[in-house]
Amino acid sequence: MTEQQRCSWANSSPAMQAYHDQEWGRPTQDDQELFERLCMETYQAGLSWSTVLNKRAAFHRDFHDYQIQAVAAMTPAEIAAAMDDPAIIRNRRKLAATVTNAQAWLKVAAAEGSFAHYFWAFIGVPQQHDGQTVPTQTPLSARLAKDLKQRGFKFIGPVAAYAFMQSVGAVNDHELNCAWR
Repeated sequence: MTEQQRCSWANSSPAMQAYHDQEWGRPTQDDQELFERLCMETYQAGLSWSTVLNKRAAFHRDFHDYQIQAVAAMTPAEIAAAMDDPAIIRNRRKLAATVTNAQAWLKVAAAEGSFAHYFWAFIGVPQQHDGQTVPTQTPLSARLAKDLKQRGFKFIGPVAAYAFMQSVGAVNDHELNCAWR
């Protein structure tokens, strides 16, 4: 059996391959999955994706498996405990943003029926680029980031919003030779 061709970035480690093959670019309607992916993109700001991926299990442990209600209710003492965990990215602003974003997420979900409903209505039809040039942001990701900020989200800009869009299948940036394109 021959191995399927995947995006070149995904070949750096088994964890990256699994993320690419099983998650990245797959549209999802699941609020908890969307929340985790948004959190991961905020953690990644200024770091490599492999760093975030390698710390994913620890983030799950420290952030209640991304159960949105539980994260929204986290106390300053829980954030302080997370700051002492060397297995995660210990950036106080990013960790605090996780809690703030969970609280904002719940407000969006209450107003729109679910965050997924809000997000996919905002995005419309998933985009596909030419496969040769991959932008770091687009006018749509800038509008999404601005709207999320107006709704109380923190640590989200056009670049993180675009990476989130890629992650959850709102844009298809798989390389031209990738079997998942």
